[in-house]
Amino acid sequence: MRIGFGAPVSGAWATPHYLGRFAAQAEAAGYGSLWTFQRLLVPEGSAMEPVYHSVLDPMVALGYAAAVTSRIRLGVAVVNMPYLSPGYLAKQAASVDVLSGGRLDLGLGLGWMPEEFAAAGAVMAGRGARTAEYIEVLRRLWAGGVAEFHGEHYTVPAGRAAPLPVQRPGPPVLLGGTVPRALQRVGRLADGWITSSRADLTRIREGIDIIKGAAAEAGRDPGALRIICRGVVRWGTPVTVPEGGGRVPLSGGFGDIRADTQWLAEQGVTEVFYDLNWDPLVGAPDVDPAGAAARAEEILEGLAPGR
Repeated sequence: MRIGFGAPVSGAWATPHYLGRFAAQAEAAGYGSLWTFQRLLVPEGSAMEPVYHSVLDPMVALGYAAAVTSRIRLGVAVVNMPYLSPGYLAKQAASVDVLSGGRLDLGLGLGWMPEEFAAAGAVMAGRGARTAEYIEVLRRLWAGGVAEFHGEHYTVPAGRAAPLPVQRPGPPVLLGGTVPRALQRVGRLADGWITSSRADLTRIREGIDIIKGAAAEAGRDPGALRIICRGVVRWGTPVTVPEGGGRVPLSGGFGDIRADTQWLAEQGVTEVFYDLNWDPLVGAPDVDPAGAAARAEEILEGLAPGR
């Protein structure tokens, strides 16, 4: 199983210094991947978690991280497709792949917040139905030569898009999603699945089974799909589910978290990335940056692969 790390993109530790420092440290410590995420807007008066209150752009952050690393893979979990045209995202993704020497993993989502759709000038209705065309446009623009596409939702006039991604035929396309229809879409269209920060990890096998079943029905190899878990780590005192539900996975001491990671591998997860942006002592915008970084560094070292 590949073990990854969530880049400092949220809250107090999301600074140029810490982004560069933790990207380099994660690579040196043996982590296999570094991940960002997207948040455009926090609606006034909303009760959104602190992790969302101040977030760097995910693709810009990956470009920055590419400059201070050489081996670690760089992923986004996720960019919401409706906020960007597929032609524009194809260019961004190809650029990050070129600048990183072919290390990008492109995670895509559908978005869910009406205020963000309004701010992006996007349309919520039918966004799931547009996914297949969106991915097809990406792949055609990355293929090389003259690209052209005329679909129900998207049009690309005949032309060439360069530079091409280093990875051929293009960066892996991963999809988020939680409901059965979205999971079936992963199995039919994508190179893998990225779980949500709100996922009930005790039931992750159910989602994996839906994805693999859909892949088999589509004539694809279920075993080739990547299953990537955003590991919302709560290091320290174990977090328990109300009414005797037991300890929340990936909470507690390092031994607890490592055991949970092994259990996830047994369920079919191929990669876990430990995302400390969801830790309110790290990813909240009003905590002390030095204290947040010190806590994050202790966790990075304590959970490093091979320890």
